[in-house]
Amino acid sequence: MHTVMLLADVPPQTLPARSMMAFTLASHIILVPLGVALPLITLIMHGYGLRRGDATALLLARRWSAVMAVQFAIGVVTGTVLSFEFGLLWPGMMGRWGDVFGIGFGVEAWAFFLEAVLIAVYLYGWRRLPSRAHFLLGLPLPLVALLGAFGILAANSWMNTPRGFTLDAAGNPVDVKIWKAVFTPMFGPEYWHFVVAMFVTAGYVVAGVYAVGRLRGRRDRYHRLGFTIPFTLAAVCTPVQFVLGDSIARQVFHKQPVKFAAMEIVWRTDTHVPEYLFGRLHPNGTISGGIKIPQLDSILAGFRPDTKVTGLTSVPASDRPTPTQATIVHWTFDIMVGIGSLLVLLALWYGAMWLLRRRMPATPWFFRCAAVAGLASVVAVECGWITTEVGRQPWIVYQNMRVAEAVTATRSSSLWIMFGLVVVVYVFVFGSFLAVLLKMRARWRLADRTGGPRPPEETPETDTPYGPRSAGSRL
Repeated sequence: MHTVMLLADVPPQTLPARSMMAFTLASHIILVPLGVALPLITLIMHGYGLRRGDATALLLARRWSAVMAVQFAIGVVTGTVLSFEFGLLWPGMMGRWGDVFGIGFGVEAWAFFLEAVLIAVYLYGWRRLPSRAHFLLGLPLPLVALLGAFGILAANSWMNTPRGFTLDAAGNPVDVKIWKAVFTPMFGPEYWHFVVAMFVTAGYVVAGVYAVGRLRGRRDRYHRLGFTIPFTLAAVCTPVQFVLGDSIARQVFHKQPVKFAAMEIVWRTDTHVPEYLFGRLHPNGTISGGIKIPQLDSILAGFRPDTKVTGLTSVPASDRPTPTQATIVHWTFDIMVGIGSLLVLLALWYGAMWLLRRRMPATPWFFRCAAVAGLASVVAVECGWITTEVGRQPWIVYQNMRVAEAVTATRSSSLWIMFGLVVVVYVFVFGSFLAVLLKMRARWRLADRTGGPRPPEETPETDTPYGPRSAGSRL
């Protein structure tokens, strides 16, 4: 009965608006790990190549910089669509709260512009600048990438724990304090959890490409080095990320107790609360399926079995996620934690072999796991965002504005048509991205197989980025 009443209060345009936003955000976030972390991975390889005089490392850095540029171009398209959607789909939020948290989007826009300039300079610098100067010009790239993440996470953490304003008699924010609006209680935990997740994901994704090559018999230095550096970065960051994940879950427990109740499908406030691995929450508060571990949820939340955990029924039904939404959040949270736990085991396997035998594992099973780790990391990132956004429902600004209050007045039929067009555009954009990457791969393989001088428009990467040019090469 409560569910029917809640659905009746939701404007019909809410479903297409949320569906469109979910699709575009889920699509864009696939690119984000490479956008945030690939500059650092590339600069590490670049620095290694310069320090060791390693032509293979420099060649890898140059090729990764080309991938970085293509990924950035695609990210411009998907990021621009998202920016328009905020104003188009959620005018209620932007109109009332834009002056409070909009600084985060402003920072992200400036970071986006700076990154475009720096990527262009870095790409242009191969062969055209002295090696040391070229490397130094690339050093700001990882910092600018982190600045872009800073802007987006500042806005998102504010939506989860809004601060830095007071409300007037009409309910509008006044006396805005930008510093407090940016550095909200959830900003630090959310930012570092996100950034390290990007390093982990990008490292495993890049290493996974070379792990597949290894499984197909390519055991040359090119594939070994292309695997080792990004995988090592990811392996080092994985245990750190696991600790940060535990920290942010504890912050959610204190700052957003209803969201935590959804993550753990806790119906009533109580102590000695059990932990459920998966399972489904029903409208009457019962849980079916899953694995029940007595008292573990209270222990994880407060390190004591008598820790009191706030339940969903601590607030009215209109102020909390529905049982279906809570089940979705619980599943995505469990999947994210499960993948993180498996990645920790993979990182420990890798680390143990280096410490004990000074080499990476040689078994094919290790490289099979490494090849899958990239895809698993992307899934974990998607699950993390679903947990964050769905767990906040029905609030778009936590405890200050509901999604139904922020949604556009545009007819739902028009929004569905727009959603269909966005899907078509994204299929084309991501198809083009994949086609370009495959063409680049084919060109690089041709260069690696045959060697020697060729027309520059065919294989400009044949020569090492610094050093004697082959006949006919322009780069």
